[in-house]
Amino acid sequence: MNSDIATFELGDFTLESGVVLTGARLAYKTFGTLSPEKDNVVLYPTAFGGLLMHNEARIGEELALDPRRYFIVTVALIGNGESSSPSNTPAPFDGPRFPEVTVADNVRAQHRLVTERFAVDRLQLVIGFSMGALQAFEWAARFPDKVARMAAICGAARCSRHNYVFLSSLPAALTADGAWNNGDCVATPMQGLKAFGRIFAGWALSQAFYRDRLDQSVLGFASLDDCLEQFWDMFYQPKDPNDLLTMVRTWQRADISANESYGGDFERALGAIEAKALIMPGTTDLYFPVADNEYEIAHMRDARCVPIPSVWGHIAGDGISSQADADFTNRHIAALLDS
Repeated sequence: MNSDIATFELGDFTLESGVVLTGARLAYKTFGTLSPEKDNVVLYPTAFGGLLMHNEARIGEELALDPRRYFIVTVALIGNGESSSPSNTPAPFDGPRFPEVTVADNVRAQHRLVTERFAVDRLQLVIGFSMGALQAFEWAARFPDKVARMAAICGAARCSRHNYVFLSSLPAALTADGAWNNGDCVATPMQGLKAFGRIFAGWALSQAFYRDRLDQSVLGFASLDDCLEQFWDMFYQPKDPNDLLTMVRTWQRADISANESYGGDFERALGAIEAKALIMPGTTDLYFPVADNEYEIAHMRDARCVPIPSVWGHIAGDGISSQADADFTNRHIAALLDS
């Protein structure tokens, strides 16, 4: 863990399941200076498999998230290996014994971070990509009077049924490895992790991306096999398998209406969002299609759907892979902040 990553101790944190996660903590980093009025705060949670450093591409002078203007708090998802996770939590919640965690659990923990550590009552913006977008939606629905603006990039307010099916393939592949041993791995399940990454390779990027051979012309790989081996294998094989499965389960259970406040009424939960909202799906995203976001904004008070015109599939919104896509999203985030 980098020396500039800070830790917020949650102590004994009661999850939505009723399980008390002892010694819970959030990892976070800050950029910029908190204003005396505490009215310049941007919260930026991480995405699936992402570390805090992966959020930094969207932060900088001359970018929408300019630390000269805003106090930006990036916070790590529970289960990502930096915040409390199966890989860094002692018994009795180590490894496969780590409890189920929801998006709402993450947001409740983040609310404690911003209110207790920084004494901030209202956020100017909550922004997120992918699973970060799930958290942005949850923030805006759970704390409608605490969020002035939200930006959800290649994400949604809940995990769709089709998305759930895709996600179910990941643990099925990983746990088929003979080394898995119900999560108490007898060795690193390299074949399972390889299969995990290969599934993502077919879903995270679009058919058009591969048809246009951008893996070769832009990413520089000599062949598809080289792309699979040198990128997808290398990205997932170093990760802790129990961390990955914790994040998969968190993603699958995402739904802003799955609580006592809304009782499963998805449209009512969307209608409760007071934030000025920017929803940016990727036009070729296989996880979160444009149609899902269009349905959501039809039930929101003040929301715009601005699709990212890209062949980069889901990762059109990651702020790293395609400069054109990063520039497109940055322009619209800047306009949201200036509105």
